[in-house]
Amino acid sequence: APRTRRSANRVARAGRQTSARAEGADRFTPLSEGEAAAALRICTSDPRLVGMAQVGRFRVISAEPLPVKRDHPRAEHRLARVVIYDYASERCLDASVDLDAEELYALSSSRAQPGLSATEESEAIAIALADDRVQAELGLGDGAQAALHYWSNQRTELARTRRSAAVLLGGPGATPSMVAIVDLMEESVTEIVPASRF
Repeated sequence: APRTRRSANRVARAGRQTSARAEGADRFTPLSEGEAAAALRICTSDPRLVGMAQVGRFRVISAEPLPVKRDHPRAEHRLARVVIYDYASERCLDASVDLDAEELYALSSSRAQPGLSATEESEAIAIALADDRVQAELGLGDGAQAALHYWSNQRTELARTRRSAAVLLGGPGATPSMVAIVDLMEESVTEIVPASRF
């Protein structure tokens, strides 16, 4: 009987440990498409962000799980962190969302410039390649190699405050030959420079 009780205790402990591991893992599990969509819906429905949603000039930079310590009041809930760049106000919004309670419970904003989202990278490349001046400079077989977040430290340049991207252009697998600076707010190319100057 004692041996049976010890075996049962070991099974119970193993079950609790497995459950705890699963619970902990859930905090880090990437958001599903449905959860990411729900997190954004909760954000744009919040009175503090309704104006931004109505204007519609924003991009979601990231939507990811938000792990918190076990003593956090919302530790038992599925939480998400949503980072949004609002083009209209030129501000970065950092939202903490409780998916279970369907509540945006913390929100901060700053002039920070987060890295480009995948959508912004694609948009920057499309804008650059649609520009007649860029097309005139491209060689045979040249195209866009990458789109990078661009920020200027020159006070006189728009890219110091405006959301901008640097699109590297050149042949496949070759060193870039030129760079197109794209203003994502105005959806236009503001400057084209040789890659050697970039």
